[in-house]
Amino acid sequence: MEGKSEINGHAGPASAAERRGPRRPRERLVGFLRRNLLVILTVSGVLLGVGLGMAVRATSLSRAQMSHFAFPGEMLLRMLKMIIVPLVVCSLVSGAASLDTRSLGKLGGIALAYFLLTTLIASGIGVALAFIVQPGVGAGALNTNSLRLERVSSDKETVDSFLDLARNLFPANLVAAAFRSYATEYKMVAVGNDTNGTALYQKVPYGTESDGMNILGLVLFAMVFGVALRKLGDEGEELIRFFNAFNEATMVIVSWIMWYIPIGIMFLVGSKIVEMEDVVLLVASLGKYIFASILGHIIHGGIILPLIYFAFTRKNPFSFLSGLITPLTTAFATCSSSATLPSMIKCVEEKNGVDKRISRFILPIGATVNMDGAAIFQCIAAVFIAQLNDVELNAGQIFTILVTATASSVGAAGIPAGGIITIAIILEAIGLPTNDLSLMLAVDWIVDRTTTMVNVEGDALGAGILHHINQLEINKKKQEEGELAEVRVDTVANVQAEEETSPLFTHQTKALEATPEAIESVL
Repeated sequence: MEGKSEINGHAGPASAAERRGPRRPRERLVGFLRRNLLVILTVSGVLLGVGLGMAVRATSLSRAQMSHFAFPGEMLLRMLKMIIVPLVVCSLVSGAASLDTRSLGKLGGIALAYFLLTTLIASGIGVALAFIVQPGVGAGALNTNSLRLERVSSDKETVDSFLDLARNLFPANLVAAAFRSYATEYKMVAVGNDTNGTALYQKVPYGTESDGMNILGLVLFAMVFGVALRKLGDEGEELIRFFNAFNEATMVIVSWIMWYIPIGIMFLVGSKIVEMEDVVLLVASLGKYIFASILGHIIHGGIILPLIYFAFTRKNPFSFLSGLITPLTTAFATCSSSATLPSMIKCVEEKNGVDKRISRFILPIGATVNMDGAAIFQCIAAVFIAQLNDVELNAGQIFTILVTATASSVGAAGIPAGGIITIAIILEAIGLPTNDLSLMLAVDWIVDRTTTMVNVEGDALGAGILHHINQLEINKKKQEEGELAEVRVDTVANVQAEEETSPLFTHQTKALEATPEAIESVL
């Protein structure tokens, strides 16, 4: 019988080296370095990036020189974004087509329940920490002008924000959805004059196409298309095989891109350090807000999510997370859940042994709708701005923050600073001004790194939980089939025994063989 080994908490086949017996320390060290070379290079890229950024910062580069310095990091982002559309569409089509409708509905329901539960818990942590740390108390003198920031505002209605979310689920043009999404804007239209002859204007919403991938529409279409292909039966097999092959080819390209990640990360981190201005002033002014946000991410990512994983699987969550160092480091450097998706899928499958049907179905959805880290900092930001403006929040407003943050994080773009826009939705919902959003944007490059790490960690642990549940179902089904086979064998044995020992059956058989008329009478 073939040996088994544990792949970060999940069972997998034992390697040939393990079957040969213990190895010498030098061989073990070489084997460890060979297996974890990409992880070591990625972490080294971050550390080298910090050192390179601090060294180059002292040279006082011009804007053009900063742009040239950031070029290798920009190339990494462009590579990762290039692969997102084919990866998401093909993986979801092949994943949905490989699962039967019942399994798809069950796994999808469990995944959505997990995403909603973890996001709601994250929102609660954010609100609680905001009231405990009170980052906005005593910061009334802090304003955009004192920090020399550009003013950011949004006058978008909360209702229109959620309607846009529904509209983007069904894009009018699938090709355009790869690079544009629907957004509501407003224009003032004259509706007449009052009694004094003054013109009256009314704000009227109208639809526009804004730059940015409509990932929600692509995800929904790919899922429905995969289910439709499975319903076709034999007629859809050719197209399913096409998407499976396309998906595998995409993953090969991802494996090539991953070897460029250490270089790209080094320059991404270094260029961000070079671009920083007045870091001391920002940290001194918004230090409590930064501390509360990062502390919330540490609590949720280091305690809550591992506990949920352990509760479902009874396995060590940190063993599972040890296989995700490369995608977590990529998330830290790129601040983009979507850009981290390619390396996340590869590591979850190869390092943690998660079923491809599970990972390629759940992870693209999670990168779109599961934003635990974003929910934490959005809730803290909303309470921070309320404290900044000396507004006492009542129970109804706190409940509105929790619900709105949970719901709006579903449509948050998986790109750097994507959560800033959704803060405006929360502020509009509780009636707070959006003029102070620029304060959030000023430190978003710090907070967004831990935000993205928590987002992708939640997606990966969700895939691990679903893989465990799916394995339990498979084992249960095999056990039931085995028991049924045993019952069938026993039944056949009993029939044969009766044929051999029953005098009545023997006598009746001989009589029937003797007379055809007897056969007719028996029938």
